[in-house]
Amino acid sequence: MKDAPYWNANLPVEQRVEDLLARMTLEEKVAQIITIWDSKPKIQGEGDVFDPAKAAAMFPDGIGQIARPSDRSGPSSPRVVPRRSIEDSIQYVIDAQRWAMENTRLGIPILFHEESLHGLAAKDATAFPQAIGLASTWDPALVREINALIADETRARGVHSVLSPVVDVARDPRWGRIEETFGEDPFLVGEMGVASVEGLMGTGTARKLAPGKVLATLKHMTGHGQPESGTNVGPAQISERTLREAFFPPFEQVVKRTKIDAVMASYNEIDGVPSHANRWLLEDVLRGEWGYRGAVVSDYYAIEDMARLHNIAPDNARAGEIALLAGVDVDLPEGAGFKDLAKSVREGRVSQAAIDTAVRRMLTSKFNAGLFDNPWPDLAKAKTSNGAEGVALARKAAEKSLVLLKNNGALPLAVPDKAGGKKPTIAVIGPNADVARLGGYYGEPRVSVTPLAGLRAAVGNRANIVHAMGVDIVKGDSDWWDDPVELADPEENRRRIADAVEVAKGADTIVLFIGDTEKTSREGWATGHLGDRTSLDLVGEQNELFAAMKALDKPLVVVLVNGRPPSYPMIADGADAILETWYAGEQQGTAIADALLGNVNPGGKLPVTVARNVGQLPMFYNHKPSARRGYLFDTTAPLFPFGYGLSYTTFRLGAPQLSKTTIRPGEGVTVTVPVTNTGSRAGDEVVQVYLRDDISSVTRPVKELAGFARVTLAPGETRNVAITLRPDAFMLWNTDMKQVVEPGTFTIMTGANSAEVQSVTLTVAE
Repeated sequence: MKDAPYWNANLPVEQRVEDLLARMTLEEKVAQIITIWDSKPKIQGEGDVFDPAKAAAMFPDGIGQIARPSDRSGPSSPRVVPRRSIEDSIQYVIDAQRWAMENTRLGIPILFHEESLHGLAAKDATAFPQAIGLASTWDPALVREINALIADETRARGVHSVLSPVVDVARDPRWGRIEETFGEDPFLVGEMGVASVEGLMGTGTARKLAPGKVLATLKHMTGHGQPESGTNVGPAQISERTLREAFFPPFEQVVKRTKIDAVMASYNEIDGVPSHANRWLLEDVLRGEWGYRGAVVSDYYAIEDMARLHNIAPDNARAGEIALLAGVDVDLPEGAGFKDLAKSVREGRVSQAAIDTAVRRMLTSKFNAGLFDNPWPDLAKAKTSNGAEGVALARKAAEKSLVLLKNNGALPLAVPDKAGGKKPTIAVIGPNADVARLGGYYGEPRVSVTPLAGLRAAVGNRANIVHAMGVDIVKGDSDWWDDPVELADPEENRRRIADAVEVAKGADTIVLFIGDTEKTSREGWATGHLGDRTSLDLVGEQNELFAAMKALDKPLVVVLVNGRPPSYPMIADGADAILETWYAGEQQGTAIADALLGNVNPGGKLPVTVARNVGQLPMFYNHKPSARRGYLFDTTAPLFPFGYGLSYTTFRLGAPQLSKTTIRPGEGVTVTVPVTNTGSRAGDEVVQVYLRDDISSVTRPVKELAGFARVTLAPGETRNVAITLRPDAFMLWNTDMKQVVEPGTFTIMTGANSAEVQSVTLTVAE
């Protein structure tokens, strides 16, 4: 069989696919579009090694995909079932791949996939800031660089596919998965999504992968980021207009600008139709309007959900038929929905052509990934994972993700440059001080630096560091996978608060680390594993801890460690400084310490609006003109606006200037803003460009982000920052749901955040 055309690397991929497809039995075809994860233990022997005999007995027609070769036994906590070492993971891939290519009839290789939301979710891999932290960098080039390193680490282990990035537009902070997103704005999310895919797969649109690259998976199409009541997998009560204006654009940008080869459908329903059954969504829009050519993969167990959750199918077999006919090509992670498709074909409910279409897409991905030519891992290279290059990049990413929200002069901390004389005492307090929280879909880096360890290392013998937990947030382990989730005992926490007060009494400054754990806000993937909340406030006795520290009447710096924007009006009002750090990755402690001491100047900006309370939700900056009229006894103003972030230096942004004051439909325009660093130290500013269609045939948002640039300026330096707005920035969906540019005037706004802007008028001529 090795002389068959499909093994000839010199032939076009399309020819190789068709040759192989013509040789396959129906059962072999179905095997290619299902995955195994739960059943991994059934094909493993002692020591969880791959067992060819068991695999042959259970999967005589081959295996299309294996999920997460880095884990030993399917869906369970890595802390309960440890992940494989790099060596064991690679050997598992080699053994499984050798069996598939040498001992199955056609020798079709296996596609392995892993999670890589903010680093390969495996042992000894580099852990970067969570996605919402990466969005806070407002730096697509950095995101591209990070994902290129992730791809390199992943490919070296013989894994050719990853389940990232997430380009859901997140519009409800009650939703525990907001940490996995790039925020609330379609343009920012789209730019970060494009950069992620380019890092993982390479630039351009040619679908073949270069060495060191992996297949990216675009998640989750769509509406997932604004579920009803903020609960994961809840219905997305979203109109077609809102889908096209807010939720579709990031997906469309990635599909049209990159070589993306896999799109994952979302769990939720839209207007009564689950995304995995939504042919309009997956065929008419994704493939028809946008010209997408790759595979659509299911979210984990989402096909079965159509039977057990959505109740639109009587059983998994019928759910699988519905999904296939709607445009879903691959069943993740176990194949319970697709495993009976051969029977469906024989009984006439599904056509052979429909199966062939899905298999053709899957095989195309495998050929484009180079699996038929060289699928093998590189152990020597893989063992360098999380080495010096990764650590340095993780530190850089953490530094650039930090957002300074408030500072009345308490930061940077007053620590002498050299030891000697009176040492200041810094009280490091709080449940998030002595732990490196990584967030959901985490990997296991070789070393993680906690904020407390980072501060101690940074100050050395120049200051005294004292520490107390203050409160615990949850009982037991805070592992993202773990259940149940129970808040810590209030009375025990109050004793801890009293201890913390005693520790902090003699300090010159208090640095309070509060926020969430990986358990208190996370993906709620089952009724027994919840992660969404009805409140945005800090949980446990953290507000009491803050009040006790505030009562000591000392400079009080609050460091937020969390995966979602909490509502904390009391802290926003009472703290002397607030630093939002999100889950900043393995080097968070070093980066946070350097920022607190002034060795790093924070320059990140919020990718989300921070609401004051749940009653304001939904709360996003690009609202329609009739929204936010007002409330009795409260304000419509956010706690912090989208795009907001301070610096240890100051900047002056001049009035925007346009390359043209009049353009025609189909043209763009360049906006130039003079930016001056008016302070005494170097720093980063993010110049943001917004626009508003002044008079339109349908209502438009009060402002929409259309361009941005992060720049570094020395003290006293001025730079003219030029940002080009694309022609599509001026388009709208009219009353006939046609995308057009309507002649008239546009207000172009520039500023350092969405709330403080200067404007100029642009005319779009007929």
